[in-house]
Amino acid sequence: MGKQQREDLTGQVVIVTGANSGIGKESAVALAAMGATVVMTARNAEKGEAARQEVVERSGNDQVVVGSLDLASFASIRTFAAWFLDGYDRLDVLMNNAGLMVDTQQQTADGFELMFGTNHLGHFLLTDLLRDRLIQSAPSRVIAVSSVAHRWAVGGLDHDDLQSTTRFSGARAYGRSKLANAQFVLELADQLQGTGVTVNAVHPGSIHSGFSVDGDTGALGWWMATFGPYVLRSPKSGAKTQVLLASSTRPRVVGKTGGYWSHGRRWPASRHARNREEARWLWEESSRLVAEVP
Repeated sequence: MGKQQREDLTGQVVIVTGANSGIGKESAVALAAMGATVVMTARNAEKGEAARQEVVERSGNDQVVVGSLDLASFASIRTFAAWFLDGYDRLDVLMNNAGLMVDTQQQTADGFELMFGTNHLGHFLLTDLLRDRLIQSAPSRVIAVSSVAHRWAVGGLDHDDLQSTTRFSGARAYGRSKLANAQFVLELADQLQGTGVTVNAVHPGSIHSGFSVDGDTGALGWWMATFGPYVLRSPKSGAKTQVLLASSTRPRVVGKTGGYWSHGRRWPASRHARNREEARWLWEESSRLVAEVP
């Protein structure tokens, strides 16, 4: 992708979800090094604080804080959003980076299939709660970490079984959650046209990080832990495109919205990820599911 330009983000406020490891932590380091105030989120307070200290040391910027956030719990999401809105009067970048992959059928605290509920619905709710602050802070940016795995959802999202309750497959359910990320970007970008808020999806590449190797998956986790260091990109390399979208003042990035990016450039997503009718259906269904949880 070439040498990444160092931008000046002094005075900007950035949220990076899932920032205690992998590409999330590398994104936090890069953005903090540009002078941004970085709000890292983590489920585990101890791991979050250890990551925060590392980000401060590596970036030379002490304007780094950790907020407690579990995207598998709507209560946690609402608590985090309220805490953030009370403490910060602007939000320049929301990087929806956190995600997980499991190979067994599990549920979130609110009863949703774990990957769909965490990877999509959790970020859907978080973005909605922070939406007005993003608009008030425009020009601002939303980056959603999707994946080439969105192509695993060959037939698109199953309108009759969105929660993958029948014939569960971890890979298929994960692919559906990543397709949901891409469709979310498509619809939100349309809704925010003219507000100064851009919205883009990212495929970071195949990364060797803590993702999926700490017991979340079975055979895949073993493979990644065993062979990942030899065949996969580093988290620092994998974070480059999302950092580019979060910070760049280059004409090829500024103002661009509704795209699917990888390796520093925009690429065509799958036909389902580009289908505005399907994206609108997902948005309406997600709104309904979120509203059903007190």
